[in-house]
Amino acid sequence: MSAVLNVEGLHTYYGKSHILHGVSLKVEEGELVALLGRNGAGKTTTMRSVMSLTPPKSGSVKLFGKDLTRASPHKIAVSGVGYVPEGRKIFGHMTVHENLQVPPDTSGPWTIETIYELFPRLYERRTSKGGRLSGGEQEMLAIARALLLNPKLLILDEPSQGLAPVIVQEVMRTIARMKKEGMSVLLVEQNAMLALQLADRAYVLSDGEMVYDGSADELRADKARMEALAGVSHTA
Repeated sequence: MSAVLNVEGLHTYYGKSHILHGVSLKVEEGELVALLGRNGAGKTTTMRSVMSLTPPKSGSVKLFGKDLTRASPHKIAVSGVGYVPEGRKIFGHMTVHENLQVPPDTSGPWTIETIYELFPRLYERRTSKGGRLSGGEQEMLAIARALLLNPKLLILDEPSQGLAPVIVQEVMRTIARMKKEGMSVLLVEQNAMLALQLADRAYVLSDGEMVYDGSADELRADKARMEALAGVSHTA
């Protein structure tokens, strides 16, 4: 396997606040990697640094073997990265179908037609404004827009946040399908148990530093360690 994402020694600041302290992580081809941690651990900042939305002060981000540290977010996206940000960031004043027409045309299996097959609910709501969708429908729409780029790497930041359990399961089934079809996935989640059920490997962030890098199965089996590192109980 070859690395689709290789992050080395990221130091990222918000103003004078030093948020990430030498963060490194890797996603191999066809792998699903979970990035876990408590609220405020630095998970979203890591994703924003990778996508150059909050460029790191030092360190490197290599995507598909190319150094794209501090490249424009657009260049990173067109290189083959689909990003589903925390909070979804859909266009509330546009219909579902209009939201799906925003991504540029790319070659690959994902088209608006195949998206509607994957998410029949979006087809049913295709003429509804994005702002009128439920949280689960908005998450589906955000994932759909990312898939329309036909990415080689899919990055999802807290996809289960604020969703009803039945919708969470549907979203996670979609993510599992992406992995099964060979897409590389970086899944940022506060629901550690849920993420570890899907992941091959896991990282845990704490106060902007990596405190775990290893097998997802091993971390899931070590209940005390998982609770200490990721701030969850084994019943989460």
